[in-house]
Amino acid sequence: MALYRKGDSGEPVRDIQDRLSALGFPTEPDAPGVFGGGTAGAVEAFQRSRNLTADGLVGPETWRTMVDAGFRLGDRLLYHRLPMLHGDDVAVLQQDLNALGFDAGIVDGIFGPQTLRALLDFQQNREMAEDGVAGPRTVAELSLMVRATRKMGRHIVREREWLRGLPSNVAGQRVFVDPFCRDNHEADMAWEAAGATVAVLTDLGGNPVLSRSADTRPSERHRAQHANEIAADMVISFALPRTDVPGVFFFASSLSRSEAGVELATEIASRLGLQPLGRMMPILQETRAPAIVVAAPRLDAALGAAVANGLQAWLADRVDDHSSPSDR
Repeated sequence: MALYRKGDSGEPVRDIQDRLSALGFPTEPDAPGVFGGGTAGAVEAFQRSRNLTADGLVGPETWRTMVDAGFRLGDRLLYHRLPMLHGDDVAVLQQDLNALGFDAGIVDGIFGPQTLRALLDFQQNREMAEDGVAGPRTVAELSLMVRATRKMGRHIVREREWLRGLPSNVAGQRVFVDPFCRDNHEADMAWEAAGATVAVLTDLGGNPVLSRSADTRPSERHRAQHANEIAADMVISFALPRTDVPGVFFFASSLSRSEAGVELATEIASRLGLQPLGRMMPILQETRAPAIVVAAPRLDAALGAAVANGLQAWLADRVDDHSSPSDR
């Protein structure tokens, strides 16, 4: 889609304004169809509420998130298809299934195979038609069960188990190292940082895998899919902040966040002098492994080496911190 910003006008802008207003972000005093200061402020407020870059621009990710935010559970039939359904209604479905002990995975708002399996398990458990469709009857039964009991989501349990099971060093760990490539400048800088990370991890006995070659530019979603295909243990990306602020990003939405990502981002950020920040990005949202994005204005070999050494130090520190006195 086109990029919409302050100064634009027309029916697409009116559509943006209508969606923002319906979500509780009024665009006054702008006239309908005119992208002025009121609309830009509403876009920024919406972006902040969804852990997006708050730049006031409506590009593909902001538009997609805006559309997703308009769906409520029960508004439509939810089922597995290609391309996969996504939206806030899917996220609530995942959250409710997880709360009842049916493992739908991370609450990412994407109706994938794991969400389908969890829904089928729920339907079987409740002796309902096992059709994998979240229709009115299934949604009503799910809501009734959620009101009756509240439990920790299965995805939270799984991430805590991942944290408890971490080794004391990177040896043997399959680390997916991902240099962003949204333009040639970023691709070259991120490649230098990623290359240094790979070199250090290899020396430490790790098993790093690069998301792309030096001369290719796969999309962020294709790179996330690649990380899932190789069953990465963790994902470390390098990107320029562009219109965002520098930081180490972890997955966070309005309904969920990655606990493992928070801890990893917090530790790496502290070693780089950056802030850990929750964000909604495909590489964070669509990868099954805990993932972070190191977004710094200068991406070079020194930064890449610092991230790799920081990861090694973090793993060693975690073992020391979690060992009992008799183990020390």
